[in-house]
Amino acid sequence: MLADVALDLPVRPMLPALVEALRATGAGVLVAPPGTGKTTTAPLAVADAVTGRVVIAQPRRVAARAAAHRMAALLGERVGDRIGYAVRGERRSGPRTRVEVVTTGLLVRRLHHDPELPGVDAVLLDECHERQLDADLALAFSVEARATLRPDLWLLAMSATPQADRFAALLGGGVPAPVVRAEAALHPVDRVWAPPPRPIAPPGAGRVDPALLDHVAATVRRALRERAGDVLVFLPGAGEITAVAGRLADLRDTVAVLPLHGRLSGAAQDAALAPPSGRGTAHPGTVRRRVVLATAVAESSLTVPGVRVVVDAGLSRVPRTDLARGLGALVTVPVSRAAATQRAGRAVREAPGAVYRCWSEATHARLAPQPEPEIATADLTGFALELAAWGTPDGSGLALPDPPPPAALAVARETLGTLGAVDAEGRITSRGRAIASVGAHPRLARALLDGVQRVGADRAAEVVAVLADESSGGVGDDLPARWRRLRAGTDPAATARWRAEVRRLRAALPARAALPARTADSRPEPGAPTGQPPRRPAADIGGPPEQPGQKAGGRPERLPDDLAAGLLAGLAYPERLARVRRPGGSAYLMAGGTAAELAAGSGLAGSTWLAVAVADRSPGAPAARVRLAAPVDEATAREAGAALLRDGREVAWSGGEVVAREVVRLGAIELVDRPLAAPEPELVAAAVLDGLRQEGPGLLRWTPEATALRHRLAFCRQALGDDWPDVSDTALLAAAPGWLGPELGRARRRADLARVDVTTALRRLLDWRQAARLDELAPERLTVPSGSRIRVDYADAAAPVLAVKLQETFGWRDVPRIADGRVPVLLHLLSPAGRPVAVTADLASFWRTGYPQVRAELRGRYPRHPWPEDPTTAEPTRRASPRRR
Repeated sequence: MLADVALDLPVRPMLPALVEALRATGAGVLVAPPGTGKTTTAPLAVADAVTGRVVIAQPRRVAARAAAHRMAALLGERVGDRIGYAVRGERRSGPRTRVEVVTTGLLVRRLHHDPELPGVDAVLLDECHERQLDADLALAFSVEARATLRPDLWLLAMSATPQADRFAALLGGGVPAPVVRAEAALHPVDRVWAPPPRPIAPPGAGRVDPALLDHVAATVRRALRERAGDVLVFLPGAGEITAVAGRLADLRDTVAVLPLHGRLSGAAQDAALAPPSGRGTAHPGTVRRRVVLATAVAESSLTVPGVRVVVDAGLSRVPRTDLARGLGALVTVPVSRAAATQRAGRAVREAPGAVYRCWSEATHARLAPQPEPEIATADLTGFALELAAWGTPDGSGLALPDPPPPAALAVARETLGTLGAVDAEGRITSRGRAIASVGAHPRLARALLDGVQRVGADRAAEVVAVLADESSGGVGDDLPARWRRLRAGTDPAATARWRAEVRRLRAALPARAALPARTADSRPEPGAPTGQPPRRPAADIGGPPEQPGQKAGGRPERLPDDLAAGLLAGLAYPERLARVRRPGGSAYLMAGGTAAELAAGSGLAGSTWLAVAVADRSPGAPAARVRLAAPVDEATAREAGAALLRDGREVAWSGGEVVAREVVRLGAIELVDRPLAAPEPELVAAAVLDGLRQEGPGLLRWTPEATALRHRLAFCRQALGDDWPDVSDTALLAAAPGWLGPELGRARRRADLARVDVTTALRRLLDWRQAARLDELAPERLTVPSGSRIRVDYADAAAPVLAVKLQETFGWRDVPRIADGRVPVLLHLLSPAGRPVAVTADLASFWRTGYPQVRAELRGRYPRHPWPEDPTTAEPTRRASPRRR
């Protein structure tokens, strides 16, 4: 086949070495710069060396179709003869096809269907460096299929970047596969740094700053003035393409402005990729110049003929997942340096060219060197289902370039478990295989399969096709309105894409799933999908005896289209069912617990319930923004979110009291709340205990006796060790069921706690030995020489205090000791008026040095009180001497 190609592309001299490497080892890596012809000539060379079919996998549908058309053109044939392609919803190949270009997702599907790939002798994985999820899976599954079932299968990874060692190691197993490098002298590219004249708001989950789009349009005009040839403009998404096209509308008489992105029809894509007819290289002005506005689909694998100039906005749109809230979003990020190089290469595939970069050279130096692999940031639910269907739920042992992040994989498997797609060990179930066979995101596949029984196969496929392409049907957040626009054919190209997806989904339905919706009093046929769990009886969920949408006798009515759309969105995303916080408002609470807001001016404002299909939340934002939703009623919300319905009795501490109520919840949304007259005593006791732990021991009434006992126990633990109970707040609350058990069992409200005899309750913390010795080790009072029994203050567990008048201690030679003589009390010696005059734990020293000074100062002030020179031998007294008459 390669002999039929007259064009001498730069990679061609390396193809014999590549084929020999594949003959020798069966696997290899081809590294070639953009524009060298690897995508179009390597498959032809491999096809010459094998007898079976060569399958080449591309990450994007646009690139797959373009590569097939390019190879067919090189052979002078029409697509569908020796060169064919297959993408989702479209296939052009026949019995004579030798080289078939497919998307990586389609290759994954074929490997699941039959991993031996009968009739295929070689698999080529193009642009493997892009690291999309399907590309990683296609690589891993192909390597394992070759190792276990098809050792004769040739496997080749192709990349435009020099980082080939990782792929060589993955392909070769124990011994790295050979790497063939095609070095080519590429056409020179002139780099023009064209930053905006003023600062631009950084990209994120919201829209791109319109000032940047103004600047991109201005840079396109500048490039048209300064350079010859067509202009390829890189923008992050279809919305920005439309916006820039509008800004260039006045050029349409002299310039053809063409969009190029994955959601265009095949004909529109072909128009952007077709050679500009009538233009010769010597006379570039014979036809209108073209400005092709493209997303990242044009970064690699395809050539846009006639392009000599690239204008790069410097942005890329990538998926991000909020694992905690279950929200996904497409986030706009700065392009990586590697991607910027790829984009610049589009200008020099056919001749010297120029790239206008809408950022500064200093900014370029700070860009990430490589784009983040999708596996690091994306929702892994579909990825996890593919692993489970392959028989490796955790991906261990597979030739994945990077392992899936454990947290993201765990969330994905939990989601699959709620769909019934995997069992507790992560193994795929029969329902999971049915979901996987639909070829859509598992959530959408679930909605399709379960919704068929309620809304019919046609409407289910139509709504799921809208949800599968969030941009179809135009702008706005009203899902039913988009559905109506697609049905009406307002945008013929969008409607054509949508109808093709509807046909594909309709064909993917099992035969019995496509039957009319069964009634509530009919039995499912054997083997039919289980469908949505039936609504629970009203007595169980606190609703009215008959739900809206049901006829008498339990037979469901046909849902109107708006509710049908909402039901399917709710089946796909039950945790996003949302109820308005205040009637007529735009703030909602989703069943998953996340707050959500409608955009200003939304036509959905005022809806009591929404089934939210698309929502995203910017980092730091207090609420998610609703991007696509359908209004529903409560009955439909209950039906779609049946798995989230919980009803029961709740007894809890709330607002400083025990609150007992009967509640019905749809996730975080309370549907029913009524008082519970006779709650179970054990639930009340648990609620009282919870209140005590929330508010602390201060809920109890601490009398002086209880406080003193607590201090004595704390002293014993300090002085005698951890055998004695811990009476800190934390410990008392943790042990409350033990020492407060009887009182908690009788308490019903806050006031009951205030009546607890805390002193008696605290003594339950002591064993019988400790209780017997407590008064000995930590006496409540001590007898002083005067005969008085003075209370010991244990507030400081490290230094218990005995506050006593100095005259009552005459005769003591040292301070008394407690805790089996281990701890001296700290004497606070008081004047006759009860004021402290000295603090000491060493009484003997005080009598020698401190007392003479105290005696000299105070005996004149208190002449009726004794002040002996030797207090150790003096008579203690509690009274003053009688006054002389």
